[in-house]
Amino acid sequence: MKNIFLTEDESSKKEFKKIIKQTAKAITEAFNDSTAYSGPTPQELKQIVHQDSILPETGFGWKKVLKLTKKKILPNLLRTSSTDYMPHLHSPATLESIACELIISTFNQSMDSWDQAPVATEIEVEVINHLCTLYGYNAKADGVFTSGGSQSNQTAIILARDWFISSILKYDVKKHGLPENFRKLRMYTSEISHFSMEKSAHILGLGYESVVKVPVNSKKQMDFAALEKLVEEDVKAGNIPFLAVATIGTTDFGSIDPVNQMAKLCKKYNMWLHADAAYGSGVILSTKYAEKVANLNKCDSITVDFHKMFLLPISCSAVLIKEAKDFDALTIHADYLNREEDEEDGYTNLVDKSLQTTRRFDALKVWMSFQERGKDGWSEIITSSMDNAQYLYSIIKENEKFQVVTEPEISSVVFRYKSENDSESDEINKKVRRTLLHKHGIVIGQTVADGHVCLKFTLLNPLMTHEKLDKLVNTIEKLAEDVK
Repeated sequence: MKNIFLTEDESSKKEFKKIIKQTAKAITEAFNDSTAYSGPTPQELKQIVHQDSILPETGFGWKKVLKLTKKKILPNLLRTSSTDYMPHLHSPATLESIACELIISTFNQSMDSWDQAPVATEIEVEVINHLCTLYGYNAKADGVFTSGGSQSNQTAIILARDWFISSILKYDVKKHGLPENFRKLRMYTSEISHFSMEKSAHILGLGYESVVKVPVNSKKQMDFAALEKLVEEDVKAGNIPFLAVATIGTTDFGSIDPVNQMAKLCKKYNMWLHADAAYGSGVILSTKYAEKVANLNKCDSITVDFHKMFLLPISCSAVLIKEAKDFDALTIHADYLNREEDEEDGYTNLVDKSLQTTRRFDALKVWMSFQERGKDGWSEIITSSMDNAQYLYSIIKENEKFQVVTEPEISSVVFRYKSENDSESDEINKKVRRTLLHKHGIVIGQTVADGHVCLKFTLLNPLMTHEKLDKLVNTIEKLAEDVK
């Protein structure tokens, strides 16, 4: 039972250093070329990873387990730091944030109560305060770290529902549950918004029917006139609008909904305005482009994801709330965890505002990476990705072999190869993506836009260059000609 953990014992420290050193060596050796993927198909990977048992009668020991990992897993992991990787809002991780993960895992803090994470709690509080300021909130604001954009959105929707039912409908939803007229509650979101809107509505007992999908314009932004009309029609029909969601960077297109207009409408109808800025929240750090998201302080809540444009390891997200008191909806006291007398004496228990109980110390990644690179470093990183998207759009738009869906607002470009026989184009684009993945180690996205299969570059990697983008477009064009 010796050397199971890192302790003050010198032999455990020696073992820790040895394991970390050997692991670091194995990882770096796995980066043996510039591609993003080694190429195996699902069927081939199943054969590679198969073992008769992963729980042997007698343990193999560290040396053999590392050898198995080096053989079966490391060569086949996606290398997200490769400039050949751009399918999703899934970023590479900065070096300092990887070091940060080692600290988080080693000390294994749990962020539910102060006595499980003293300094970690105070760091999260500090980071949240600075984030609220960054996005234009005042001292009344608050926030909490979450597992990702879906949970941040769900938290905001819960708070919006409870605020509206308690404050506007004058009904104690926390004590009595949903009111009898709950089937009339309506929330409004873009027709291309994240699926977590419907999922949250289902979990909250409101059902998919409570989610009103608003059409988008040619730029893939929410059509405000359509939103206004839908709200007016619902009010006339006796339904109850309680929430509107502005997507700040749609998953496919990076389009940004009209926050200013939506804020005025929400004020008129006593609705909560949530900004799903899981993607676009990073734009605030670009000196060149920050104005695109400068109005987020008009929203009652904001989803911020750090494992997208901020280049931090999964998972790392937060939800910010304009009025801290709205977190009361999630507070419930337990004698074994978040005692009221401790809180009165200044012990902060973050479980009071979290859907999770046990939670990682993800705020440390923001704390370290922000200070490591500073405003100038982060501006350069974010701006380069957005500039690259503009460049890619410009060269595709001028190439008659391609059709681009819309000009990017952030760093995603959706386009398609267009064959002379357009009916064949969908299958050609599908084949191109698969060929890139399995034959070239290049991983790009695929989606559907305006009824057609499209390819997608999600440009989050600041190491991408214009020359590399030229080469990728040429490769796609050649493959499309070959697979016709």
